[in-house]
Amino acid sequence: LAFGCPGVLAVLGLEAAALGECELTRLLQDKLQYEMRLQYMKHYFPIDYTVQVQYEEVLRPSNITRLRNGTVSEAALRYLWFHVSSQAVLRIREVLPEKHPSWKYTQELCQLFDALGKEYSKYRQTDVEAVVADLVKLVHSTGAESRRKAVRPKALLDNCLKVMRMLYGAPCEWGPW
Repeated sequence: LAFGCPGVLAVLGLEAAALGECELTRLLQDKLQYEMRLQYMKHYFPIDYTVQVQYEEVLRPSNITRLRNGTVSEAALRYLWFHVSSQAVLRIREVLPEKHPSWKYTQELCQLFDALGKEYSKYRQTDVEAVVADLVKLVHSTGAESRRKAVRPKALLDNCLKVMRMLYGAPCEWGPW
């Protein structure tokens, strides 16, 4: 099944992040540097511009903490982060014309998510906790139009980076950022 960016395949990650995951998320972290997010997701958009996303497509560190306290596995949390984040990039791309200055940047993010999806492709969705599987279904459902909210593009990528650091920082031994 394709999720998020075109061609993204995703299933479940390992309990301890695989080496390929660490390399790819490190590349994503580099691509999501503050200056790049500010330039491509704020300065190149009109003032107060927002993207309509489903309520479940906003994944914050507090959501991860709550799920961890509910004993959701780290692998399932990375699985959820992958789906929500790739979907967030897709939502941003949907509003951009190809000649927009942020188009190439979002395309590069999609390529990294595509590669990350291939890392997960050997695992099954049925291996994640029900709460996470249900959230992923909601993220990819088309009938949830009534549960939409307006979010700034930069805020979506800010959350993507913060949660990624929470989930991959220790297992990938990134050290301080």
